[in-house]
Amino acid sequence: MPTFVSEVASGALQPAGLRPGEKWIDVNVSTQTLVAFEGSAPVYNSLVSTGTAQHPTVTGQFRIWLRFQSQDMNGYRLGYDYYLKGVPYVQYFYEDYALHGTFWHNNFGTPMSHGCVNLSPTDAEWLYHWADYGTLVNIHK
Repeated sequence: MPTFVSEVASGALQPAGLRPGEKWIDVNVSTQTLVAFEGSAPVYNSLVSTGTAQHPTVTGQFRIWLRFQSQDMNGYRLGYDYYLKGVPYVQYFYEDYALHGTFWHNNFGTPMSHGCVNLSPTDAEWLYHWADYGTLVNIHK
C-alpha cells in the first residue's frame, strides 16, 4: 500500500521519527537534486528531473511501497501521451509517483517529467540497490 507519512517535508535535516543511521532520500524540487542519507550522513547525490508546472511532483514524506527492476510505463491509462518500454529501476513512493531511471532525455537538473523523479540510469541503479521497501522519501521545494 502507498504510505503517506506527512505533508511537512524540510530539506536535508533528518526527518523526525527515523532511527539513528536509517536510510532516507531527500529530493529538493527547487534545486532538482536528490541526496541519499544514512542518518544525517549524505552517501550519494545526483541531479534529477522532477515534474513540470503542468504535472508537478507531490511534496511531503512518503515510503517506497513498490519496486521493479524494469517496467513498461503506459501513460495512456492516466491520460498522458506516452508509452515507455523497459523503464529501469522503478521505485514507487506514492500512488503512481516513482523514482526511476530515464533514458529518453539527459536534461537532469531541469523539470521534465509528468510528476515522477527522473534519474540517470546509473544513478537510478545505485539508488535501487541501496534503498528498499519502506525507505523514506522526503520531497520538498
